[in-house]
Order: sequence, then C-alpha cells, then structure tokens
Amino acid sequence: MDFIWFFFIFISIAFPFIHSIHCLPLFKKRNSESKQMIEEQKGVSVLIPCYNEEGIIETSVSSMKTLSYSKAEIIYINDGSTDKTMSLLHSLLKLTPCLKAHTNKLTHKEVKICYQSELFPNIFVLDKLNGGKADALNAGIDYASQPLVVTLDADTILTDGALPAVNQAFADDSVVAAGGMVHVLQTKVEKPMDGLSLRGANMLVRAQAMDFLKAFYVNKVSLARFRALAVISGAFGIFTKKALLDVGGYRSTVGEDIDITLKMHKYISKKKKRKVLLIPDAVCYTELPENWRDLFKQRVRWQKAFVDCLFYFGPFLLKTLFTKPVSFFYLFEGFFAGTLAVYIMTGVLIADSISGELFSLSFLMIYLLYILVIGLVYDMVALGMSERYGYAFQEEDTYPMLLVILFDIFVYRFITMFAVIFGTIDYFFNKKSWNKVARTGRRYEVDSKTAA
Repeated sequence: MDFIWFFFIFISIAFPFIHSIHCLPLFKKRNSESKQMIEEQKGVSVLIPCYNEEGIIETSVSSMKTLSYSKAEIIYINDGSTDKTMSLLHSLLKLTPCLKAHTNKLTHKEVKICYQSELFPNIFVLDKLNGGKADALNAGIDYASQPLVVTLDADTILTDGALPAVNQAFADDSVVAAGGMVHVLQTKVEKPMDGLSLRGANMLVRAQAMDFLKAFYVNKVSLARFRALAVISGAFGIFTKKALLDVGGYRSTVGEDIDITLKMHKYISKKKKRKVLLIPDAVCYTELPENWRDLFKQRVRWQKAFVDCLFYFGPFLLKTLFTKPVSFFYLFEGFFAGTLAVYIMTGVLIADSISGELFSLSFLMIYLLYILVIGLVYDMVALGMSERYGYAFQEEDTYPMLLVILFDIFVYRFITMFAVIFGTIDYFFNKKSWNKVARTGRRYEVDSKTAA
C-alpha cells in the first residue's frame, strides 16, 4: 500500500513539474516568438453551433459582426433550438433565405433552409434538424466556403487579433489544426491594456479562471511544444477544411473536441511534416459556470469524454505509445496520473482508515504538503505566463488572488477530483448524456479591439 502511495504521489508531482519548467520563459523568450505579420489573408469560415442559446446569442452576434478580419464568413448553425434562438437571429441579423454551395461529403441532419444577413453579408445561418453538436459542426463544415475552419461555442467572444494570429500560424502549410487560448468571459475588461479582472466574479468563477490559466498557459503551452496537445478546446479550434473532410468530420460523442484532436493526430501520423499547434496570440473569452451544480455537470462531461476517447482511440494510443508524444501523455498523464491515481489513492486512504493503519496516512500528509507547495508554484507560474503573453490581472486583484489560490488548492481541486471519479463511473451507465450547462443570460459588453 505504501509503495502505491509513493508511486502515485510521484507521478502526480512529475507532470505538473515537467510542464511548469518546460513552459517557462527561460526556455523560449517571448520576443523570439514575434514574427512579421503575414499580409495576405487566408479565407476563414467561423462555425458557431447553437442549441437553445437565447441567453448569449446577442453577445455572440455583437462580437462576430465587429470583427475586422476581411476574409471571414460567419456561419451560425441552429441545431433545432426550441427556445428563441432562431427568432433572435432573425431580428439581430435581418435574415433572408439564400442558396449556399455545399460539398455533401459529410453526413448530418437535414438543413431546412440557409439564410444570409441583409445587414452583414458575410454572416449566414443554417436552420437544421436537431442532431447534436458534432452533427451541427459537420453541417457547418459542409457549407463552409473557406480553406480554414474555426469552431466556436455560442458563448465565445474572439479578440480582434485572434484571426490575424490564426492567419499567421496557418501560413505554414504543414499546420492542419490548432487551438486558441481561452480566457474566462466573466473576467474580461473593456480595454486591452487593463488585462483581466476578478471584480464581479464569484469565488467559483475566480477559481475556474485560475484553472484555465494553468490549463492553457502552462499545460497546453508545454504539451504543444512536445507535439502532444490532445485537446483543442471546443470553445476555439482551428482546422484546415481539407483535414476535416479527410478524417470524416466530427464523431457523435460527448466530447467532440478531444475526439477531433486525436483524429488529427492519427491523421498526421500517416502524413509527413504535418503538425498540430497552439496559438498563444489567438485569444478568446468564453462563459463559465457560476454555480457548483453546473460546474460539476461540465467536469463530469469532460471526464466522460476523456474515457470515451481512451476506449475509441485505444489501439492507436497503444500502438504509438513510444513514437507519438500525444499517446504517451494521454495515457500516462491523463489516465495514470489524472484518473487512475485518483481512484487508487482514494481507495488506499479508505482501506487504511478502515483498518486503522497510520503509516500510509503519513503519505497522505506528504501528499497534502505536495498540494500546498506544488499547487502554489503551479498557480504562480500560470499567472506569470499569462502576464508574459499580455493578460495580467489588475493590481487591485493581488490580495483577492491569494484567496483564490488557497481556495483552488484546498477546495476547488478536490471537487474536480470527485468529478473525475463520478464521471468515469457514469460513463459506463450514461455515456451519451451531454449535461448541457445553462447560460447565465447576462449580456456582456463587446469590444472587438480587445487584444493583447
């Protein structure tokens, strides 16, 4: 039992330590990353699947209609909404029926009618029968007319510099897919130089904001440099249309973002000199849950998605375990350190508590000390990396941020660990349940010039 504790404590420490060290500016200075902006713009089709998004759709439209990128078409895909989503799109965009070419290369539910905005000719709306998010994205890909496809959630707001950054990254023809950087919409401020703010966000949202900084500015930055990025966030993903068609589009699953990312890795394993990137300067904001119930539903869905892809891509991951970094990190960090370790350590703790053994409980104290020390370092590295890329919190947030870090270390991460346990079990009984998180219904001020 004690050996098991030691082993899983070790692997729990190892991966955060590797990512923290690997992403530090010491290894790659920020000024060496700057490149001359590419003047020629690639065409981009921005796909926004919508299902009952009446609470956020006005914010989305306000964001999309003010983007300055000249070669972008915006396609909203109304996936059989039963609320006012479609009527709001009509009133906000003044839609008129139109004919739009499509490939018919991907299977999806029937598109009843295609609309074009009279106010903004680059904005289209597909009104289709309900088929789920993956199905809606496949319909959008089918109707997309541009070589690059950007996928967004309905609550995602792009900064004005996001698509130019995408254009620059995909000037390299070897890039077939990339992820953008995702910030928390509830921490967005109006002016770029103001960065991020905790004002107005409750403690749970603040903890999620910290979690996202660690996920994107530490974990994903490091994984991308290892060529091991296993999740291109569904909030902001970028792909070549050719690659999406070649892999057969999206699979109907509870976690379409993990699935399509692993599909891309499997795809490039058969292609020479192809790669999947993270684009730090392509930044968006997305709304996060504001209560524990919705957060738990979201994290359970994420874990079910992880387990689903573990089974679905298992043969590929095992076959390429020591030849593809994404397979190594997915299995060892994601499964062993991220899922199995939680089960093993919880089981050992319960067993020792029942038997009255105390020696293994000393390992628990070591583990709690690790959480305090490594967790604190991990949070500070995330804050430093975020500031390095131009997104810093306000000076007035210094003391509130200390409380957030303590809340993250001693409360928040244990709740998310429980979601891992529950989500893994729930997968085997209810694996197709989506657990859609309710929108807050809050209207956000949109300033498309917000960019670092």
